[in-house]
Amino acid sequence: MTCTDFLARMTDYFDNEVDAELLEEIRAHLAECDHCEILVNTTRQTIQIYRDHQVYEFSTEMREHTISSIMHRCGLRH
Repeated sequence: MTCTDFLARMTDYFDNEVDAELLEEIRAHLAECDHCEILVNTTRQTIQIYRDHQVYEFSTEMREHTISSIMHRCGLRH
């Protein structure tokens, strides 16, 4: 399995909609691929925050820095 293959099935993986054979392929890939493992962990944390309805307060400085970074990466001006 490649990273592209995994990304194409990631939603199914999180929704537990993969068969046993594919699940083993995914687990093997995640065991060897740090990038996809980080993606899975980050996505899990994001889902958990959303489910728990946790609200995180950011300082004005942090909020502005985050917005500027996103806008810069999107090629937009802030």
